[in-house]
Amino acid sequence: MDERTPKIVVTPPAFCKSQLLKTELVGHFPNAVFNEKDRYLSGPELIDFLADADAALIGRDSINTELIGSLPKLRMVAKYGVGLDNLDQEALSCAGIELRVAFGTNRRSVAELTLGFMIGLCHNMSSGSEELKRGVWHREGGQELTGKSLGIIGCGNVGQELVRLLQPFQCRIWVHDIADRSKFCRKFGAVETGFEEIIEEVDILTLHVPLTENTENLIDKSVLATMKPSAFLINTSRGRVVNQGDLHQALVSGEIAGAGLDVFWEEPPTESEFLQLPNLMVTPHIGGNTREAVLAMGRAAIQNLTDYFSHSK
Repeated sequence: MDERTPKIVVTPPAFCKSQLLKTELVGHFPNAVFNEKDRYLSGPELIDFLADADAALIGRDSINTELIGSLPKLRMVAKYGVGLDNLDQEALSCAGIELRVAFGTNRRSVAELTLGFMIGLCHNMSSGSEELKRGVWHREGGQELTGKSLGIIGCGNVGQELVRLLQPFQCRIWVHDIADRSKFCRKFGAVETGFEEIIEEVDILTLHVPLTENTENLIDKSVLATMKPSAFLINTSRGRVVNQGDLHQALVSGEIAGAGLDVFWEEPPTESEFLQLPNLMVTPHIGGNTREAVLAMGRAAIQNLTDYFSHSK
């Protein structure tokens, strides 16, 4: 390890607002520097902030080839959270920069929010709340989640946690994943099946996939047209997995009954007409942002930093 204390630069606003996490990191790395702007940085501003850093604790910042080429001292990136779509992993590797990620640290938080969307959509909680705030007393209680058919696209850490949370609801759970999940499905009574079968049959479709070339626009107008008119779509993964324009049209036309989104094509979203649709329930990308998840993700990133520098020379 270097004789000098490594400089660690921290970008995620949630981490930087946690005095506990900041104190814990500084206890290991006294030269840590924090983003105090309460927003993510990009472009030249991000390059300037990361200048002279030996390691960076990164959240959803865009780490691309241009930025990597401007940071010759950077040796390691510790990911806060689990999504990797904002990182050019090939460019990091070519530059000899090590990337460390602790997968699964926010799975309970995201799974709980997804379950909340399911209950909220079924019971008209969002639309009923907005109507009542406008003085409209409309007692439409919706339906129970219990016994419904659920399709889970992507059954990794979050998808599996959701299956566990759903056990008391006696739902028929169908799973589609690129990996073999047969052992897990047998344990929890879920059924592995094809993408098309899930789309056509389920009452609720929920997405838990990373953003890749294969999953961008995974849910488009052709998929939405195949879903039941009574079905709900939930996305707590990445915004670009769903074609937002196609979803807008499907919600307006009644092609599906409703949707719950924690993630958007652009963040923060600016399409007010879309956001105000009565059959759309939305939250501002808070799935992995509970107090517990912030601490878990932050501490996992700190551990990755300490492990790296304890072994580096």
